[in-house]
Amino acid sequence: MKTISQLTIPQLEALIENAVERKLTELLGDPDKGLELKPAVKARLRRSMAAVKHGERGLAAKEVAKDLGLKW
Repeated sequence: MKTISQLTIPQLEALIENAVERKLTELLGDPDKGLELKPAVKARLRRSMAAVKHGERGLAAKEVAKDLGLKW
């Protein structure tokens, strides 16, 4: 095993990139990964996907923001 001083610049860069990627994945990864959706949520998603497939559109983001009292 090499010490850091024995690494080439590309090897050191790859080492740092891997370490940063691992840490970011750990910190920002999906906290719900591996969890199951409840049947009601699955059914709602299926209905929503079917509606979009048939050309139906949901509410415009601007309208949702207005309903929530947010500036868009």
